[in-house]
Amino acid sequence: MLYREAGQFKTSYESDQAVFPLLQDRIGIGVILMIAYVAIPLTRNDFLINALMTPFLIFTLAAIGLNILVGYTGLLSLGTGAFMGVGAYACYKLTTFFPGVNILVWIIASGFVSAAVGVVFGLPAVRIKGFYLAIATLAAQFFLEWAFTHIPWLYNYNVSAAIEVPRYSIGLTILVAMTWLASNLVRGRIGRSWMAVRDMDIAAELMGIRLLPTKLLAFAVSSFYCGVAGAMLVFFWYGSAESTVFNINQSFSVLFMIIIGGLGSLLGCYLGAALIYMLPIILRFVPPAFGLPIEPATVEHLSFVIVGALIIFFLVVEPAGLARLWQIGKQKLRVWPFPY
Repeated sequence: MLYREAGQFKTSYESDQAVFPLLQDRIGIGVILMIAYVAIPLTRNDFLINALMTPFLIFTLAAIGLNILVGYTGLLSLGTGAFMGVGAYACYKLTTFFPGVNILVWIIASGFVSAAVGVVFGLPAVRIKGFYLAIATLAAQFFLEWAFTHIPWLYNYNVSAAIEVPRYSIGLTILVAMTWLASNLVRGRIGRSWMAVRDMDIAAELMGIRLLPTKLLAFAVSSFYCGVAGAMLVFFWYGSAESTVFNINQSFSVLFMIIIGGLGSLLGCYLGAALIYMLPIILRFVPPAFGLPIEPATVEHLSFVIVGALIIFFLVVEPAGLARLWQIGKQKLRVWPFPY
């Protein structure tokens, strides 16, 4: 009864195309932002902020970047971890050269460095796609991972071959701003071009869409988001990192987030990141509360099993992921108690 659109009239095209057309949705988003900006910081709970909220925001940003490429443009990539590493190492070098500049400036700048690298490795996307493009991005993953290890200049010749930085406070505003930017991109002319290429690139080209700039722009924007996420991973969460942090497992982890959350959906990035990152934490703390202690190794194995089962389920039953289930639930709630 509370989730109704009766009486909420659309008097303009802008209001009809709003991201949150219903008043209830706008109120819900406002409550979520109030909790994130006010309630959680007031608790001063280090575990809640540093172990839960910060990594969730970082992986959500990486998932948005990959979803722009895979979900909206239809270009499969297995190099997300490497592009996150490019952003992390670029930010590390920039802070080394110019230590007095605000860290947010270099985090955004590192995203542009990652975007440039993404464009270089995205050039094969003009000629190949599908499985072959995935192999090309996998080659980029291995090459960049090798560079992080074998080029001492990137980590300032540290004996440990790791980058070590001071850790800064959470960057919630970065995620909010970049989500707003991504929402405007995918809902505008650029987003429609990406989705046309995804649905049928030959037809898109016949309609006048230039495939080379469109695909390279998708790689650039995707790598930009992943680069910013990689810089945040080091400067806002870890404080130090080795090249193994940005290995192929990281790429697969982000890919699983968008598969489970929903391809072509920004909401799915949030849902997928929350599920995959929070799942081991839930398995570690919830069962013991009910008298069912689980060993840490068992938690890890259960996480793999559950994530694998969810991937199979969503690929077979609901390819649009959790985001689609959320939309179905909202639609049923809007017409309840009448039949759908």
